[in-house]
Amino acid sequence: MNERVALYFVASPLQYLAARRIAEDFEPGARQVLVWYKPGVTSIVRQADWDAAAYMPWPRWEPLPGPFGRLRRQRDNIRLVAGLVGRCHTLHIHSAVFDTEAINYFLRALPKACGAREMKARILPDGLISIRRYPLNFAKRLAQYARKLRRLVAPELDYWCFSGDRIGSDAPFCDRIYVIPGLPHEYPADKTVTLPPLVRPAAGQPDRARSGERRALVIGQPLVGAGLMQATDRDAVSDEIHAWLAARGIDRIFYKGHPKDPELELNRPDYSVITLDEALEVHLANTPYDAIVGVRSSALLFARQTSPADVPVVAFGWDRIRFKSDDERRDMHAAFTQCGVTLQ
Repeated sequence: MNERVALYFVASPLQYLAARRIAEDFEPGARQVLVWYKPGVTSIVRQADWDAAAYMPWPRWEPLPGPFGRLRRQRDNIRLVAGLVGRCHTLHIHSAVFDTEAINYFLRALPKACGAREMKARILPDGLISIRRYPLNFAKRLAQYARKLRRLVAPELDYWCFSGDRIGSDAPFCDRIYVIPGLPHEYPADKTVTLPPLVRPAAGQPDRARSGERRALVIGQPLVGAGLMQATDRDAVSDEIHAWLAARGIDRIFYKGHPKDPELELNRPDYSVITLDEALEVHLANTPYDAIVGVRSSALLFARQTSPADVPVVAFGWDRIRFKSDDERRDMHAAFTQCGVTLQ
């Protein structure tokens, strides 16, 4: 029987890094259990850093074969995670969002399966998504109650309905919201806890001034593919980035694509495409560049946090981006400028 278990559901490298920092700085002494549910996270997981860790299939996208495949997958996931957690007195469940059924059902099912007397839910930061609140409207509240109907065939699937922000920041089960330093947010002050830097730079970093080569990193993301720009605007922004780097005497330009950007939309023939076996944020903290540029990737925010003050971190093309609303544009503009990213 473990006294305390800290469980982390993660879906991105950023969430993974936040989980590692929480485990080390805020949950010492607990049994540390990692569960990731996006295959792209697999390559950065270090099993040795956790007491238990496993991939969990998302019920909607990876149902079990046969009738009621999603429901059976959800029950199977609860058994999987309960086995990783083991018996415990106190359970702290961390996730970036709690309204999704794949995570929400654990709030009630897991404490019962593990014999926990106390359960608290805690929210992981999720980059730019975390700068705004997303209130649940009437239709989404109604959908929550519809999910409780699964109890008729699977009693352990008892959805925990709540109101307010969809991530669960206002819910009674949530007692703590972790936030990233320097990134604005709208969460209640009495619940927020600011994390220390997610990445601690490795000792012995090479000196940029001694390398003799001026290097830059272009951080890509899906633009046309995500409906953020028209192709003509994307091409114009790519030209602006290329010209800006040339004007600053950059000798070599590296390009880091996004997992959802198979077309490498901002890549150019003279760029060197890099692939990483670590989180981009770790790479940024440990690799010296003379400039880091992109459009509106949240990686630019962390590049600014981990780069020396004399290294420009620049976001291009904001006058061409299609934002979902004026509020989204305003909030994102505030986040980038407050973090020190230059909007070109």
